Amino acid sequence: MTKVDRRILKTQDALKKAVIELMSDKKFDDITIQDLSDRANVSRGTIYLHYMDKYDLLDKLIESHINELRERCEAAAEMDFISGSLIWTEYFESNYSFFSMMLASKGAPFFRNRFLEFLHEEFRDEVDITKGKNRGLNKDVIVRFVASAYVGVVEWWFTNEKPIPHQDLAEQLGTLLERNCN
Repeated sequence: MTKVDRRILKTQDALKKAVIELMSDKKFDDITIQDLSDRANVSRGTIYLHYMDKYDLLDKLIESHINELRERCEAAAEMDFISGSLIWTEYFESNYSFFSMMLASKGAPFFRNRFLEFLHEEFRDEVDITKGKNRGLNKDVIVRFVASAYVGVVEWWFTNEKPIPHQDLAEQLGTLLERNCN
């Protein structure tokens, strides 16, 4: 694995931070490359060295968070739903500005759809329709229900500026997942 130059990482981090900050001020479509350049304190040319355009920057930012959530899912595979949810809510808490911008402000509807599709993938293996209360139900319906509910609760948490601690959110989400996936 090749080592990435710290300057490159620093520039990319500055650009990712800049796009989130700018989205708190204006719609993503109204953000210009010059706005990003000014906020991140880099030249326009530097932006184009790293990203094709502002959409590529946003896509890569979104994918980096989805990939991190995926890694956390893999790490939580042997845990119960509450412990697994705690890993996620800690990540939501530590990346509050990103998730609140993407979910609470409706600033990037693409993120919500990408997050929902990611949850469909993750919950697909968790739902069992061969026994218990889900027996005989359509697996796709249950998976979509659970994933949509999860996104809805997380959106509520960000929209209402964390009305309960992330630990309580994890406990309640985990309990609801246990009730609906087994």
